[in-house]
Amino acid sequence: MRMRFLAPLLLLPVLAQAQMYRWVDDSGKVHYSDQVPASGAKNVQKQSVSVGQSSSAGLPYALQQAVKNFPVALYTSEACKDTCAQARELLNQRGVPYSETTVIDEVDIAQLKKLSGGSVVPVMTVGRELYKGFESGIYKAALDTAGYPASSQLPTGVQARQPVTKPVRKAAPAAAGTEGTPAAAPQETADTAASK
Repeated sequence: MRMRFLAPLLLLPVLAQAQMYRWVDDSGKVHYSDQVPASGAKNVQKQSVSVGQSSSAGLPYALQQAVKNFPVALYTSEACKDTCAQARELLNQRGVPYSETTVIDEVDIAQLKKLSGGSVVPVMTVGRELYKGFESGIYKAALDTAGYPASSQLPTGVQARQPVTKPVRKAAPAAAGTEGTPAAAPQETADTAASK
């Protein structure tokens, strides 16, 4: 009889909140632990970790499956105004959870070239598929194929865009007269730049 009452409780997801510490020791080695580091540790960062809950928790099932199987990422640059804004707007209107990476410096440009074979932005990835430039029909077809709903199904108060996590790098000193401009800034597509 007691098992009949306990069984439903066992089916509830177990969510645990834990504290995680990250620090660098004297030799420069990075450590992760659930224990408070020794007093000689450098760059101590305390992080909360949720166990048993994904970033898509609370989303409708169809959207959870699309996010799980075909995550969306958008690569943009500060120089890309109109077309990148259009790509963002399409993703936001459809309620597609996505991450956005802004290509800023030469290292970012090299990574974009490795990913896409060029330095044209915007670039969107849906799962393993890559789409260069912006054409709304192609973006919509890619999202449809991946199972994303045609209109937003995000719960009230949830935004589609996810915060961007980029490694923090010290900027190399800029050459005289070029401050703030990457050596080879990513370009908008020829199709979309002509429409400006």
